[in-house]
Amino acid sequence: MRIVSLVPHATELLYALGLGDDIVAVTHECDHPTEATRKPHVTRDRLPAGLSAAEIDRAVRERTDAGEAIYELDEALLHELQPDLIVTQALCPVCAVSYDDVAEVAQRIATCPKVIALDPKTLGETMGDIRTLAQATGTREAGVDLVARQRGRIDRVKLAVRQAGRPRVVALEWLDPVFIGGHWTPQLIDLAGGTDVLGLPGEHSAQLDWATVAAAKPEVVVCMPCGYDAPRAHLEAELYAHELRKLGADRVVAVDASATFSRPGPRLVDGLELLAHILHPDLVGPPAYPPIPVEL
Repeated sequence: MRIVSLVPHATELLYALGLGDDIVAVTHECDHPTEATRKPHVTRDRLPAGLSAAEIDRAVRERTDAGEAIYELDEALLHELQPDLIVTQALCPVCAVSYDDVAEVAQRIATCPKVIALDPKTLGETMGDIRTLAQATGTREAGVDLVARQRGRIDRVKLAVRQAGRPRVVALEWLDPVFIGGHWTPQLIDLAGGTDVLGLPGEHSAQLDWATVAAAKPEVVVCMPCGYDAPRAHLEAELYAHELRKLGADRVVAVDASATFSRPGPRLVDGLELLAHILHPDLVGPPAYPPIPVEL
């Protein structure tokens, strides 16, 4: 089977199912596992590099309001690759090429590839995506095994924190303007032994102001700017240290959102383990992606 992945979390899932050799192309943002970076790229970013958080937000809003894409698809290369399957998403117009654009292009490719959109909003739905992709690629046994391993890790975290106190948590998905974590993030916080005081499971990330965040009286603030690694998240937190200081939290940490929260793939469980360690370091050991404390 010849597979094109148009979203990073799908690429990660395909590799986790043992389908790395079947992938013929990925996006310019697919960086995990390392082997994925050596695949041909069928997308590119239309936004200029080096923009600040506020400038990125402004540029995205302007393009989406004008009906313009954030990413550009290399249609000529897609035709040349002749895929049997294209995996994409329709959940977030900021995260990938438009689903409608992909479906339209697929109709013009000689191989008439099947297009699957993975659009989970909760942790449970990400497990469903494993089954969906496994069914479509003939890797059912690998899918069953992956789900079992993921659920086993989740259960171990739940067991470790079951009798612990539940600190008040705010997850910041963007800092200018402020967006709180949505979709699966509030659920991960709950499973990790915390209480998300602003986010709602399964709902979109909501834009708020700093005063509203402060009014929620968080004890722990997790800075997870969408798509950023931990050092970049830490830099963003430092840039807004004056606002973070006003929240009055006991702890503020920066995390690798790109690896553990932004992408609803297999590494969301790494995000769960990371959150559990942040909230209950005496009960859950060091995670694969360590947080960086933010000194205010």
